[in-house]
Amino acid sequence: TVQPNIYHFFADATITPSSDAKPKELNKCNQLELKGLESIAPLVRSVEETPEPIATEVCGTIPTWIRGSLLRNGPGKFEFGNQHYNHWFDGMAMLHQFKIEDGKVTYRSRFLQSDAYKKNSERNRIMVSEFGTVAMPDPCKNFFLRFLSRFEMIEATDNASVSFVKYKGDCFVSTETNYMYRVDPESLETQNKVDWTKFIAVNMATAHPHTEPDGTTYNMGNSYGRKGALYNIIKVPPMKNNPEETLEGAKVLCSIVPADKARPSYYHSFAMSENYVVFIEQPIKMDLMKIVTAKLRGKGISEGVYWDPKQDTVFHLVDKHTGQTSSVKFHTKALSVFHQINAYEEDGFLMLDMCCSDNGEAINNYLIQNLRKSGEALDQVYNTMYRAFPRRFVLPLNVTNDTPTGVNLNTRPASSATSFKTAKDKVVCQFEDLHGEDLYEYGGLEFPQINYSKFNTRPYRYFYGCGFRHLVGDSLLKIDLEGKKVKVWYQKGLFPSEPVFVPSPDAVEEDDGVILSVVVTPTEDKSTFLLVLNAKTWEELGRAEVPVNIPYGFHGTFNPTA
Repeated sequence: TVQPNIYHFFADATITPSSDAKPKELNKCNQLELKGLESIAPLVRSVEETPEPIATEVCGTIPTWIRGSLLRNGPGKFEFGNQHYNHWFDGMAMLHQFKIEDGKVTYRSRFLQSDAYKKNSERNRIMVSEFGTVAMPDPCKNFFLRFLSRFEMIEATDNASVSFVKYKGDCFVSTETNYMYRVDPESLETQNKVDWTKFIAVNMATAHPHTEPDGTTYNMGNSYGRKGALYNIIKVPPMKNNPEETLEGAKVLCSIVPADKARPSYYHSFAMSENYVVFIEQPIKMDLMKIVTAKLRGKGISEGVYWDPKQDTVFHLVDKHTGQTSSVKFHTKALSVFHQINAYEEDGFLMLDMCCSDNGEAINNYLIQNLRKSGEALDQVYNTMYRAFPRRFVLPLNVTNDTPTGVNLNTRPASSATSFKTAKDKVVCQFEDLHGEDLYEYGGLEFPQINYSKFNTRPYRYFYGCGFRHLVGDSLLKIDLEGKKVKVWYQKGLFPSEPVFVPSPDAVEEDDGVILSVVVTPTEDKSTFLLVLNAKTWEELGRAEVPVNIPYGFHGTFNPTA
């Protein structure tokens, strides 16, 4: 049976909207100091795959209208032989499936059969470099060949461990290089490897594309040439002409020149409204010279990624229909962004909602050795990292040469965000918080999700995410933008994954549906479960207990049964 609510903590507190709602106890990293964090080392340990479906024990009730699979992706193997990876992002991709039918759930998992995984497995050593780990020269080669191998470029990995995505109705797993894999969502078997460079002139693509209702998909990717780097907006058509097709018909909609071609910005995702793609050029920079010479220096690619707080964050707007980039650039202070919440247009403004941090060094803090620390050392890692909070920028869409300077262009009522034209084609923006003081208690919010199919690119009311009172998510949050109210699901010692919203078949209101999240714990062996919450009330409906260990992963999606 479901544990009684006394073990769960629910908050339904009204938060007064304010752009400076901060408790006095915040440290210099804009967060509450925490002590006595429990070790989460078991959540970043290698596990065995479960390729055949196994039954789960359901406690409570899982609605029978949920028919489909929650698919999850993330690292599942962190060493080969006596060699281990350095960074959380480096672990070998493990694919998970929670198949839900008639109120019952089965679980299965498989390692992605990437070339990286197969090469590493065959030699029982790390043969392919990853983000934070460089593959050392093969000791079986003679000295001269080992010496020469130092001068080779780091080959892009095909370890697609970040997310599940869809193109033309097919299911792929993706990372942030030029490679993806088409996979069978029913069996999780690896099908064919897909290389973006065979279709368009890009060297990589994000693992977070945006999809229109008709299936047209947008993404972003960098290209590197003799003249430096370019940011490219990619458009992929919705339909296949034959079953074997993958990215045929993809095109570069437009290219944006970086502020510094030798040091382009790192980006994990981008935003999309009804008519615009919004690219966020942030001060997390990639030193291309350091990246190109990483193998020679025996360093991972991560050594070339750095935070430059002296730089502005710049928003670039690209018209999805014409491919034209707006000459008006929107500037704000140095911020780091991994995930957007939503973007929509209304009354001549574009609302850009995203999870922002005031510091971009976190990407290099997620070393496996940090995640496996305990005691005061773990507390110190956490307390020196900036947390992400949901914020809104309001971008005026009708800025012309006649637009006055020195006047707040944001005329939307009840919005404290500001936008000032300061020069020709330059608007300086200040965000408003989409939260109040309560959210500091929960460590901010990341892994944001919405009712995507109905409300992406449209005005919306609710978003969901994980609270971060640890290095990984330790609570599930629902924020109501009307009145800035927050609901919290929390149980001590449990660590829920990114919440995935599934609308009910007879949904009338935006939050009619359920939230699915995979919950893991470091203190009990084989005690993972799939949690099902009522998205409206935030109460637990049921859980499906899985007798296996699962590492804490990254992203997932719900794949409904056809």
